[in-house]
Amino acid sequence: MSMEVGLIFQIAGIGIILAFIHTVLKELKREDIANWTILVGFVVILLHVAALINSLFDKIKSVFLFQ
Repeated sequence: MSMEVGLIFQIAGIGIILAFIHTVLKELKREDIANWTILVGFVVILLHVAALINSLFDKIKSVFLFQ
């Protein structure tokens, strides 16, 4: 399994776990914590995607010899 496919599964797993936690917290009438949980999860996923984009740009630079 390549790194990109593994990262996609990681993001999907984080999303599923966050959806479960959000639902549980909302049922417990803790909407404020549920919203913060979603926000923190979004930031974590955004950092994963940013690292992947950084890797992509490094590969593009190495292909076109911009180093």
